Amino acid sequence: MVSRVIPVAPFDLVVFGATGDLARRKIIPGLFHRFVVGQMPKDARLIGVARREMQSSEFRDFIRDSLLEFALRAPDDKEQLDAFLDVVTYVCVDAAGDTGWTELQAKLRDDAVRAFYLSVAPALFGEIADRLSAYGMATPLSRIVVEKPFGKDLETAQALNQTLRRNFAEEQIYRIDHYLGKETVQNLMALRFANSLWEPLWNATHIDHVQITVSESLGVEGRGEYYDQSGAMRDMVQNHLMQLLCLTAMEPPSDYNPDAVRNEKVKVISALKPALPEDIVRGQYRETPGNKDSYRDHAKDPHSRTESFVAMKVNVGNWRWSGTPFYLRTGKKLRARSSEIAVVFRDPPHMIFPKMEGRRGNALIIRLQPDEGITLRTTIKEPGPGGLRLAEVTLDMTFADALAGGGDTQDAYERLIMDVIRGDQTLFMRGDEVEAAWNWVDPINAAWEASSREPEKYDAGGSGPEDALMLLHREGRRWREIG
Repeated sequence: MVSRVIPVAPFDLVVFGATGDLARRKIIPGLFHRFVVGQMPKDARLIGVARREMQSSEFRDFIRDSLLEFALRAPDDKEQLDAFLDVVTYVCVDAAGDTGWTELQAKLRDDAVRAFYLSVAPALFGEIADRLSAYGMATPLSRIVVEKPFGKDLETAQALNQTLRRNFAEEQIYRIDHYLGKETVQNLMALRFANSLWEPLWNATHIDHVQITVSESLGVEGRGEYYDQSGAMRDMVQNHLMQLLCLTAMEPPSDYNPDAVRNEKVKVISALKPALPEDIVRGQYRETPGNKDSYRDHAKDPHSRTESFVAMKVNVGNWRWSGTPFYLRTGKKLRARSSEIAVVFRDPPHMIFPKMEGRRGNALIIRLQPDEGITLRTTIKEPGPGGLRLAEVTLDMTFADALAGGGDTQDAYERLIMDVIRGDQTLFMRGDEVEAAWNWVDPINAAWEASSREPEKYDAGGSGPEDALMLLHREGRRWREIG
């Protein structure tokens, strides 16, 4: 299988925060990869913007070092690397002031797509959008890309949306969640809607429950004070896990186009029932002999009540999913880095093998990281004589193996950036979708803040708080092992 690379139109990509960590690790290496495979046209331009005073030549050296360290495809072809660096320039701009904006405006072409990527602190989103408009850079060919968090509650999300829409039309605004750019997330839609096998089974009649897990082995080292202002619910559940829930639970869209897909996702969020207090577990990692620093050490607050772990039972109140709970789980400093969606099917209506009663042997596992792929767990007869003995086996498709030599491995960011240039919003969140998610999350956060209850402590390097295990055990279910 040969990957088909579709070139895009000439563009000017302006990266605000171009000397920051995200630009270094993801945005610039992603663009270089697209350049290497021939998708980025030779007359495209990358314009780095930051507060730091430097010449374009210095910025090119910065990019060269970033590529040597982080590029998925090692830049070992000097000619290719030099050709990429030729499209790069730099402008020093004060995002909150008036320095540098005229110089930036002068570098933009009137006949090329303009994409403004805001890889900066969320507090600057509105100011940058206002100035892009004031200096005449927000044209009909412009797109603006904003990173999460999209506000910290419904009120701030609405205010941000109003500011963005004051300067750009909704179809020009790209709210990026890199999880939606992952190969497996997109394959979830292909699996469901391009195969007649699964859709007839994709409902409460056949599915017992769904588990969505995003676990991280790292803590909040180095950004504890920032993280302490958000916590796992705002940082992960409101966006990443909510998006995975929507794609798993959504109805088939009428067509694969941005509005049709996003309409169905909004319907899922609107159908979520209010989460009950007894169906939510908050946790906070503590120090252990092998992990000396606790969450509170990293947050530099000995009394912090911010959660580094959340597990919850969620019910989608519609015809398809009535009686089938979704269990969401995310946390820092857990046993392993792992993200997956596990669709666990019900037992056969009549089990003729008594020892298999209540085992729920069939499960479809969609792995997002670290090894992207899909696993189907089935029950078969164990080989050999001596009676009928049953065993659970897995049918495993790891993308790196199944598509070896034929797939064009992409990082999520590079795929999403090219979608911005094309004007394809399918994998980006719409404003009403963001606001609907906050509308559901806000009462949970308000109840936590009004309560005096402390997050349950859990050991760093473990699987989370004991109460999270009981969330499933009390209903005769169990979490899949992390890692």
